[in-house]
Amino acid sequence: MLLIGMGAAAGLVGCFAVMRKMTLASDAMAHVALPGIGLALLLHLHPLLGATAMLLVGTLVIWVVESKARIATETVIGVVFSSALALGALFTEGEQLIDALFGAPGTLSTAETVFGITGSAVVAGFILTQRHRLVIRLVSPDLARTSGINAARLDLLLLLTFALTVALGLRYLGALLMGSLIIIPAATAKHLARSLNRMLTIATALAVLGTLVGTLAAHVIQRESGPVIIALSGAVFFLSLLVKRRG
Repeated sequence: MLLIGMGAAAGLVGCFAVMRKMTLASDAMAHVALPGIGLALLLHLHPLLGATAMLLVGTLVIWVVESKARIATETVIGVVFSSALALGALFTEGEQLIDALFGAPGTLSTAETVFGITGSAVVAGFILTQRHRLVIRLVSPDLARTSGINAARLDLLLLLTFALTVALGLRYLGALLMGSLIIIPAATAKHLARSLNRMLTIATALAVLGTLVGTLAAHVIQRESGPVIIALSGAVFFLSLLVKRRG
């Protein structure tokens, strides 16, 4: 159930990350969780708590700097990412760093289960109810303003939703690979779909199927699930390039 929720959230958020040309920035965004994981381990707290807190703080920093300094989102995220990666490497070491980067699937606690289900529902609810406003904002900020859309607030909510989606996948994929699950299925869907609704549907289906099949395949071949999930998603993307879009 949690794998399905995580995959669905990644597919939905990824569509707007791809349309906003945040493909590289989104992967960097996931690394902002690293120092939070390190600090949580030092303070003997749950790593997910530290990662989520750092992602939210990093998101607010990105939004403030972008809006005040008029710097592109990708540039701000890149700077925050570099700093976060350096801090994360300082605070984590050895096996802890590997788990933070690639994930450490295992038995989930009750708190992790509740967080996963609730977070997935919040992400899906936001994207599905706000998708038309997000598209208008993407097409024309001026049109968004004349339509009564608060563009700055919508940008912040999208970034927060992105951060929450990253947090949902840290346990399974880690900070290094979660950004890839957000981007690859959405990029595949963009190539195959001719409408927003179809793109959302295809991206969600691919992310969910990739997560489930990848997890099963990893169990069969006795490998970590994260790399297998992303490898399968990447293979599907390249196969999709051979398929011509049909109206």
